[in-house]
Amino acid sequence: MKPSEPVRDGHHGHHGRYGETFFSPEAAGEGERIDFGALAYDDITMARLRALGAGPGWRCLDVGAGTGTVSRRLLEEAGVASVIAVDRDVRFLAARAVPGLDVQEADITAADFAPGPFQLVHARFVLMHVPEHERLITALAERVAPGGVLVLSDAVDLTSDRTPDSPYTSVMRAMWRGLRSTIGTDVSWVPSYPHLLRAAGLEPVAAEIHVPPLQPGSAISRFWADTWERSRQAMVATGLVDDAAVDAAVRYLGSDACAALSAGMLTAWGWKPEEGPAVRS
Repeated sequence: MKPSEPVRDGHHGHHGRYGETFFSPEAAGEGERIDFGALAYDDITMARLRALGAGPGWRCLDVGAGTGTVSRRLLEEAGVASVIAVDRDVRFLAARAVPGLDVQEADITAADFAPGPFQLVHARFVLMHVPEHERLITALAERVAPGGVLVLSDAVDLTSDRTPDSPYTSVMRAMWRGLRSTIGTDVSWVPSYPHLLRAAGLEPVAAEIHVPPLQPGSAISRFWADTWERSRQAMVATGLVDDAAVDAAVRYLGSDACAALSAGMLTAWGWKPEEGPAVRS
């Protein structure tokens, strides 16, 4: 899922869009890169959605659905009634249709994006790439039916000034800076999700973080290696790394010497109040 318009930033100039400047769905292997991320996170996502009650009778909206792995598992494993899977480019979704899956090409930042209501609205690794996130969280909350739940997941950067230097940490820092300056990716506000959900009128709210282990050949390690390759230009342009440093980081990810934390996935959820008292977990 990508922003609909470039963004002006006083420190970084004009941003492009996710999926155009970098991570184009037309690029060879992009669907596989997305699927590596799905392999790393889908089990955690599905466990949370099912714990929140996703199941028979639920109408669901999956925003920025990518290759549709979560959408299909909601239908096939949780047994929900229907899923509308939305993305600005639906080529991967359309190629893997299943009964109950309604694929829609749309831009969630557009004023006329107003489907619903749904028992579940889910967005994973979407809002971190989209400007006006507070407005969009409010807009997504409006798509939730009374008694339903909004579930948002995005990346949290676990590198800091105190993190030991390694080929991995230097390249991850360059990646976050490079993507922010080129396409507007910003994960700095993601820890505020519970507050933002509460401000959007949802209650109660809660959150958790999952950090998949970086192991040679693992899905998350292959995801980062591929992501670095596709965003190499932005990373090198920061001046923090050069091509040799990126290559060294890829080798480090694939070795037993790797001793680092992946970026985490923060998942936060909030309930749309029903009429009368209700208790949620």
